Amino acid sequence: RNPNPQTPASTDPGDRASEMAANPRVFFDVTIGGAPAGRIVMELYADVVPKTAENFRALCTGEKGVGKMGKPLHYKGSSFHRVIPGFMCQGGDFTAGNGTGGESIYGAKFADENFIKKHTGEGVLSMANAGPGTNGSQFFLCTAKTAWLDGKHVVFGQVVEGMDVVKAVEKVGSQSGRCSKPVVIADCGQL
Repeated sequence: RNPNPQTPASTDPGDRASEMAANPRVFFDVTIGGAPAGRIVMELYADVVPKTAENFRALCTGEKGVGKMGKPLHYKGSSFHRVIPGFMCQGGDFTAGNGTGGESIYGAKFADENFIKKHTGEGVLSMANAGPGTNGSQFFLCTAKTAWLDGKHVVFGQVVEGMDVVKAVEKVGSQSGRCSKPVVIADCGQL
């Protein structure tokens, strides 16, 4: 037993500040070929890229309702449409489902917030885009270090649980990106 409940860490003002403004955690419950594959839990870097993190968080909860394209601003029911083993798993196109669509909670595409966080390895969560300042709702989860994407794609989160689920998704991908079985975000939200 610790006779002193005041642990040294809790007296550090830096620690207290980070506890007060803890980064949000969101989840995907994934199915592969219709069968439940498990849950991916991601921490979003709201402290570094608040606008990008808020877009993803709200698209996980669906709280913003219907977007300008007439589709719910929600990842629920959408798929991972492009999965390349040894590289990444891409999803978030809930309007077209094939990588041509998607929409942010801000209406239009939004700017690259910053490139502070890097593509350091597996589990990195980053925004897909079609060039500078074209962020919408598409994202990718890295399954390897992808340093060549640094400065081009905004990293805004990290897988904290369920990397085994990401690996299972990766297994049904191919070099062309086409999946051998549909990979669907059956449910999602904030923890």
